[in-house]
Amino acid sequence: MKYTTSFSEKINSIKEKLENADAVVIGAGAGLSASAGFTYEGERFYGYFSDFGKKYGFKDMYTGGFYPYETLEEYWAYWSRYIYINRYMPAPKPIYDHLLSLIKNKEYFVITTNVDHCFQKAGFDKERLFYTQGDYGLFQCSEPCSKLTYDNEEIIKQMVREQKDMKIPSELVPKCPVCGKPMTMNLRADDSFVENEGWHRAEHRYGDFLNEHKDSNILFIELGVGYNTPGIIKYPFWQMTAQWEKAFYICINKGQAGVPDDIREKSVYINEDIGYIVKGLLTSPCK
Repeated sequence: MKYTTSFSEKINSIKEKLENADAVVIGAGAGLSASAGFTYEGERFYGYFSDFGKKYGFKDMYTGGFYPYETLEEYWAYWSRYIYINRYMPAPKPIYDHLLSLIKNKEYFVITTNVDHCFQKAGFDKERLFYTQGDYGLFQCSEPCSKLTYDNEEIIKQMVREQKDMKIPSELVPKCPVCGKPMTMNLRADDSFVENEGWHRAEHRYGDFLNEHKDSNILFIELGVGYNTPGIIKYPFWQMTAQWEKAFYICINKGQAGVPDDIREKSVYINEDIGYIVKGLLTSPCK
């Protein structure tokens, strides 16, 4: 692939900023996991959901997640597979591992709208992660009747093992241990999303990290964040970069990277595959 001098200058600038940063804040969206191979259509969809696709006619995992299944047994057969491959299986490509290698010796924090827990699976410190939109690995009451969430790894794997003809055994349908109503995933879709104690502790740790480093050389790295929920990562990153004297902003997102004019002199953006760029940066990792 041919790149202009401008591209080379951007890469060198990122390397320099990484080396000199006192603190790094990573903001990650769906584009990062997509670059890591978590695609929801094509070969990966047909490899795991060809039976559902054949029966109902949908051609991607996202559509399948919204299908009005007639029974909870079939609903959870679909969703247990979905959660298993997107939460408990490792990412197809080692982008998260490469990213950790870049910043592991820095003071860092991660805020992400992704719910696949790839950062923790790659070895990022869980005390430095804030999953704002939930976690495929947690159940909550569909009501919800409380602020409790429940680890689901064991039951999800059991559902995957024991399902037949696109249905799980009725006794495996998850029900709230408090009120007995159906369980659902701990994902932010509406005002029923449960922000449990762990969520609030992570929120406070993130706020404390920003306050501690706002006067230092802080580097905001935005990876794969689109415009579905820009108020969580993108807009705050822009605002802090504009307001904090020593802050610098990097945006990498294939086809969607950009910066506002008021922080252009304190920013670098690259419209390229995130995994390609991160791997390339490893040839000269930060100190």
